[in-house]
Amino acid sequence: IINPLYLLPSKEGEDLTKCFLLRVVNILLHYIEKTFDDKSKILDFHHPHQLLEGLDGFDLELSDHPESLEQLLVDCTDTLKYGVKTGHPRYFNQLSSGLDVIGLAGEWLTATANTNMFTYEIAPVFTVMETVLLKKMCGIIGWRETEADGIFSPGGSISNLYGILVARYKQYPEIKARGMAVLPCIVLFVSEQGHYSIKKAAATLGIGTDNVIEVKCDERGKMIPAELEKNILQAKRKGQTPFCVVATAGSTVFGAFDPLHDIADICETHKLWMHVDAAWGGGLLLSRKHSCKLSGIERADSVTWNPHKLMGVPLQCSAVLTREKGLLGACNQMQAEYLFQPDKVYNINFDTGDKTIQCGRHVDVFKLWLMWKAKGTYGFEVQIDRYMELAKYFYKVLKKKDNFKLVFDAEPEFTNVCFWYFPPRLKHIPKSFERDQELQKIAPKIKAQMIVEGTAMLSYQPCGDKVNFFRMVFSNPATRQTDVDYLIDEIQRLGKDL
Repeated sequence: IINPLYLLPSKEGEDLTKCFLLRVVNILLHYIEKTFDDKSKILDFHHPHQLLEGLDGFDLELSDHPESLEQLLVDCTDTLKYGVKTGHPRYFNQLSSGLDVIGLAGEWLTATANTNMFTYEIAPVFTVMETVLLKKMCGIIGWRETEADGIFSPGGSISNLYGILVARYKQYPEIKARGMAVLPCIVLFVSEQGHYSIKKAAATLGIGTDNVIEVKCDERGKMIPAELEKNILQAKRKGQTPFCVVATAGSTVFGAFDPLHDIADICETHKLWMHVDAAWGGGLLLSRKHSCKLSGIERADSVTWNPHKLMGVPLQCSAVLTREKGLLGACNQMQAEYLFQPDKVYNINFDTGDKTIQCGRHVDVFKLWLMWKAKGTYGFEVQIDRYMELAKYFYKVLKKKDNFKLVFDAEPEFTNVCFWYFPPRLKHIPKSFERDQELQKIAPKIKAQMIVEGTAMLSYQPCGDKVNFFRMVFSNPATRQTDVDYLIDEIQRLGKDL
């Protein structure tokens, strides 16, 4: 029984370390092969209490004494065995899915380097890479790269928080030292289909969720500009002070794009900060065919863009981008003397850590940089255009089937396709409260059976007056047309007797 204490950096630990890591790599390669095999299960489902109680030698409890390397290898295997294969061709559950092998290699290298993003001093290559990527992304948005700014953050929710934080600081720089007490009652606006992270950010920043005003959307889930204008004027009459509008480019459920030019006009009229949450839709900027859906994003003051969604970068990888250089620094810097000394040997402009609300910051840029090298911008474009074609194909197939009903009759605007499945017993019943009560139960039951059998995964939700419906999204490079056909057959197989 070999003790892990004999691995490097222990004396003469090279051979054992090499042997151990090669065996780990073999476990990972076996898992990757299974992930891309459409005949393998997406997951081997167990309930939380089963995992806590232990499964076939897989015990999550922690011991006071070291366990053998053999046991650790078994634990690695079991951890993957009982998880979800998010790169499986029939995994459609989240906006982030798929497994990019180049991105995976980037993540392995990042973990090996094991450094922190706060200074050039300890992350010289990574901090410069971040600068290169941010310039590239700002240029794609349509901003002058020399004047724009940004930072990679731990996910879209935090990127959205940065957008609101900087919006407030720009209007009220005194907030940094003196706090909310010196501010009037400030309010911000977001569509009723906007991401819940906007309310979370308002709660975290002391603005309060009551001061997030939800703007009505049209039937496709897009913010109605006239409603935004009306809400702004109402807030002013009540003595509230508007400071920010959050527009959505690619909403989570419907994949809707708010009319950015109209919103930008309103923001200019009322002198409000415009933040665009393009966490999901930002990747569409790389498609010459579809980037027009984000027309007007260049007029935003800040943008959230998650390459770990449509671009398929391994989790997590999110950026917040600002049109005005220096604001992130002014808003967040504390100039800690033990990190950000002004008299270093190199150009301290690359010590970007003081722009963030974190101190320690994970390296999320290398995997994106490596993937961009491997694909080029045009490679991302081909991948994204293919998702759009798959969404159109799925929509056309469902439209012809009388036991499926689309939430929107019109062609999908993005890769989200929302629909209901009607079992034979509900198919011919006219719409009524009683029928909807029954229809509400169908998607959860089909999803539960899919998970138990491990055949496919997609999400469902109610929305407003719409009872539970399925939301299909395409962002997985392994998905083919045959997988789409399989999913339709699988829903029918599992649902026909409900």
